[in-house]
Amino acid sequence: MKTIDKIPTSKLGRTTELVKTGVKVGGNYLKYFGKKAVNPGLSKEQLNEENAADIYDGLKSLKGSALKVAQMLSMEKSLLPKAYVERFSLAQFSVPPLSAPLVRKTFKTYFGEYPENIFDTFVSQSVNAASIGQVHKAEKDGKKLAVKIQYPGVADSISSDLAMVKPIAVRMFNLQGQETDKYFKEIEGKLLEETDYLLEMKQSKEITGACSMIPNLKFPEYYAAYSSERIITMDWMYGVHLSEFTDKNFSKEEGDKIGQALWDFYMYQMHILKAVHADPHPGNFLVDKERNLIAIDFGCIKQVPVEFYTPYFELADINNINNPTFFKEKMYELEILLPSDTEKEIKFFSELFHEMLSLFTSPFHGEIFDFSDESFWNQITNLSEKYSNDKELRKMNGSRGSEHFLYINRTFFGLYNLLHDLKATVKVNNYKNYVK
Repeated sequence: MKTIDKIPTSKLGRTTELVKTGVKVGGNYLKYFGKKAVNPGLSKEQLNEENAADIYDGLKSLKGSALKVAQMLSMEKSLLPKAYVERFSLAQFSVPPLSAPLVRKTFKTYFGEYPENIFDTFVSQSVNAASIGQVHKAEKDGKKLAVKIQYPGVADSISSDLAMVKPIAVRMFNLQGQETDKYFKEIEGKLLEETDYLLEMKQSKEITGACSMIPNLKFPEYYAAYSSERIITMDWMYGVHLSEFTDKNFSKEEGDKIGQALWDFYMYQMHILKAVHADPHPGNFLVDKERNLIAIDFGCIKQVPVEFYTPYFELADINNINNPTFFKEKMYELEILLPSDTEKEIKFFSELFHEMLSLFTSPFHGEIFDFSDESFWNQITNLSEKYSNDKELRKMNGSRGSEHFLYINRTFFGLYNLLHDLKATVKVNNYKNYVK
């Protein structure tokens, strides 16, 4: 794979790259409408493929939060056209890495020494390049290590990158008023946390220590002596990415074993720790030869405030969802309904979220849930299409819900997707067996 010798770090340089991408996308639309004038039955499939390729190519040259957004969008399998999901999923663990000279320069900047002076061996060619950093193999005192190096300028460009994408997001999701600021502050805060590798190391030790008793679940050990704010060193873990595992044939028993470990891991974090690994994409998990699940990245941890957790999970109970008075009360607590809403808005959003929550919380309605059930996924897809094409919704203020919904919903949607890929049937309350 071609390497990168330079990453735009200034606001002007990054804006210029995005403008170039916008021009390409505009050209794709002109070609599409020209062809459609001749062939009215032409589908958008080719347009989506060309746009997805051009947008991804532009973002991968920027890396950082711009590419992180693509990674997050790749998890929205039921919301985005297939071409975008397939292209953006490359951001999970396969993007052009930094060149060897830039790696050495970056390491020296962050650590004060070149990597060959720190480790007994250090492979300058990256084995895994993602949105915020890339991983290198190293060895020290007989230990095989993974060294993650953050891309230059990533932390400093987060605010300006989000400022560039904010107008687009506001139009896409029909957000209105000052309420939108809380969502962007939540995203900015989480992205800044992800660039702080000392915080990641602290979070990894806390969560792995708390979840170490869950069967079929493994974690690397982290090494403070070889880590800094922009470099983090951990054990080299042997296995294949979860997406590679699910792409090949595996037995029902294997899928259930890995899926139960994944489910228990998330339920224990959510219900017991009130802090959860909020980046459940396949690049953050490995599967080893013994079919253990390995969690390898703890940069994005969402703290779950009790004032959000309580009403959120009260509505995981189907009896509460179907109690109109109780349901309406929780809609206000979760900021889905607003004091300024008209009767029309109250009725519309109450019905919308009743339908959504009845479906999305269905895994919690029994003792066992089968994530291979295609009817569940068809319902999600149909519901997404229904509201994405709803003209009435476009007229409403889309600024709905607590800011905590952003990462909690992302967590569950990503978790559901991984469990669907594993075709796993899980015991919903099994995590309670590990509560001390």
